[in-house]
Order: sequence, then structure tokens, then C-alpha cells
Amino acid sequence: MTDVNAKIKTVVNSNDVVLFMKGTPLFPQCGFSSRAVAILEHLGVGFDSFDVLQDMEVRQAIKDYSDWPTIPQLYVKGEFVGGSDIMMEMYEAGELGELMAEKKVAPAEA
Repeated sequence: MTDVNAKIKTVVNSNDVVLFMKGTPLFPQCGFSSRAVAILEHLGVGFDSFDVLQDMEVRQAIKDYSDWPTIPQLYVKGEFVGGSDIMMEMYEAGELGELMAEKKVAPAEA
């Protein structure tokens, strides 16, 4: 395993919910990342983020790690869920909220 894959694996496994995104939750740097943050905030779950614009090595490697070509990417309890399009579909169907409940994801801190 390469160092960058080990770094990604550590981030994924150290957080119940992590969003690899462009920018930060307060300042998303693309519309898809902004939508992904809005979905998670609307669900009221706690999540961490990783700004791929600050680490070009991770920005490329995360696509291979998940076998998913785009960013943002959502991981819940170590498992890849999808990008913003999948998140939106799951959210609209009620499936993303159900997944968070099933995985016992903690609510966001006030």
C-alpha cells in the first residue's frame, strides 16, 4: 500500500462520516461539494471533511481508492457511499437518512 493510500485509509477509518470534497464545509469550492455538505447538514449528522484541493496527491489517489471518478466522495463507517449525485438520490428516497440511522452515526454537535 502506498503512503497516500495509507493516509486515505486512516482518514476513512478514523471518522464515522467523512466527505472528501473541494474546499471546506464553510467554503465549498464547487457546486457538487456544496450540495453534498447541504445534504449532510440537513440530515443533522456529524461529519468530518478532507479538502482535496490542499493535497493534490490525495485528490488523484482518492479516485483510484474508491474506483469513483469524481469528487466529492462520501464514506460512512469506512464504506464508500458515492458522490453528490448518489447522495442526492439516496437523500430524496430517504435511504441516506436510513443508512445513517442503521450505522448509528452521531448527530452533529450544536
